[in-house]
Amino acid sequence: MTGIVFDIKRFAIHDGPGIRTSIFFKGCPLSCWWCHNPESKKSDVENLTSKFKGRYFIGWNTTAQELLKEVEKDSAFYKQSNGGITFTGGEPLMQAAFLSESAQLFKSQGFHLCLDTSGYAAPEIFKELSEYFDLFLFDLKLIDDQEHQKYTGVSNKNILKNLEYLVEKNKNIQIRFPLIPNINDQTAQLEKVSHYLSGLHRIKNIDLLPYHKIATGKYEQLKLANKMEKTKEADEEKIENVKLFFEKKGFQVKIGG
Repeated sequence: MTGIVFDIKRFAIHDGPGIRTSIFFKGCPLSCWWCHNPESKKSDVENLTSKFKGRYFIGWNTTAQELLKEVEKDSAFYKQSNGGITFTGGEPLMQAAFLSESAQLFKSQGFHLCLDTSGYAAPEIFKELSEYFDLFLFDLKLIDDQEHQKYTGVSNKNILKNLEYLVEKNKNIQIRFPLIPNINDQTAQLEKVSHYLSGLHRIKNIDLLPYHKIATGKYEQLKLANKMEKTKEADEEKIENVKLFFEKKGFQVKIGG
């Protein structure tokens, strides 16, 4: 079996505990307005041409065994730092069979496994795959389903079901909340997020991920429409105020991953 990845990042320190290798799966069913990896959207290998790079490819086919050889290069660092492997994307759940094969292989070698996910998958698939991971970096964007559909292109009903399943099974969860100006940074939106997470009881930690414009060049290079082109990054005062808002609700908040 082969899968498609578009990047492998060694010595990652923001994708879970310790020193990690992050494997970026290609393909994502969401169309978030603020996506910072637009090159991950399409699920196939892309053959592109630019006046600066000439002909180039985004993504490549690989096997679980080939990925294992790559991640084993830094196994000593994982052990020293309590690190491991993070599957990210894109959305890794889009390649469920390949993700399952890779996770089982890595787990058999004793690696700590983390899944960075939007949670968007059929519940039966999500439940099966959830057994292989030690930690879930779970992106929670919006609570209102209509707003979620407007800004991401998909319903959040299964996303919330899958998060609630993880809570029910006492899984290790780290919520990641992308703070997007004029979309989910208003008090009413923050109240919805806080109220929902408070009802899950076991959720105590939130990573606050402020919107940034670092991906602007990617949209230009890929000739994609950038719906956030005129949106400014949140200022430090706004970010701190949101952090304080969640802290007053009883959450432990960290800015950044």
